[in-house]
Amino acid sequence: MPRGRVPRISPPGSGRVSGDPVHHPLFARCYARLSVAAETRAGLAGLRGRLLAGLSGRVVEIGAGNGLNFAHYPGAVSEVVAIEPERRLRASAREAALRADVPVDVVPGAAEALPVKSEAFDAAVLSLVLCSVRDVPRSLAELRRVLRPGGAVRFLEHGAGGGPAMTFTQRALDRTVWPALAGGCHLSRDPVGALRDAGFVLGPCRRLVIPERGPRLPVSYCVLGTAWRPADDGD
Repeated sequence: MPRGRVPRISPPGSGRVSGDPVHHPLFARCYARLSVAAETRAGLAGLRGRLLAGLSGRVVEIGAGNGLNFAHYPGAVSEVVAIEPERRLRASAREAALRADVPVDVVPGAAEALPVKSEAFDAAVLSLVLCSVRDVPRSLAELRRVLRPGGAVRFLEHGAGGGPAMTFTQRALDRTVWPALAGGCHLSRDPVGALRDAGFVLGPCRRLVIPERGPRLPVSYCVLGTAWRPADDGD
């Protein structure tokens, strides 16, 4: 871990996940290559900059993957605790953390049982992760737990879109081969609706198609936005 920092992890008995809750070594190798290419070819690097602009304080990033967000965190961020369950991707994220301009601690854990204390963070980042968590409501309940009241959620997620023919295709793929091929990813989820159902207050959201120019794929329909844990939330 960079700069000699120790991650602020919950003590035993507080929901900590041991070992590797996710193991997709073949997908992890493919994802590492494809995601780096998509930074320029699909314009994801620019979107990451917009996703993270203006953040400050302590941030938790859920499903950090191979750490491509780390280079885009602004200097006002005092610390990022990046949770990544897949071992190979976590190793890549730790290498990326060493190059980051802000302190980043990369730790194992699952979104459904975050290994961090309650109300410990000023902001949270969800970046192409809600598609693959096993239990979306439980994951978002955990996210709400670890944010302070009034804390922000920045999200860049893909989901259902593209009209009736495309949504039919997305759902058919979800019921058959896609999750097994893509590390548990689902194409037809509704990240904005899930955040609303979990009790977050939604802010500005922008629908995107990635890549902006080129073929429309089942993974192309994305949303970039902000939500908040209610300031008067006493849970």
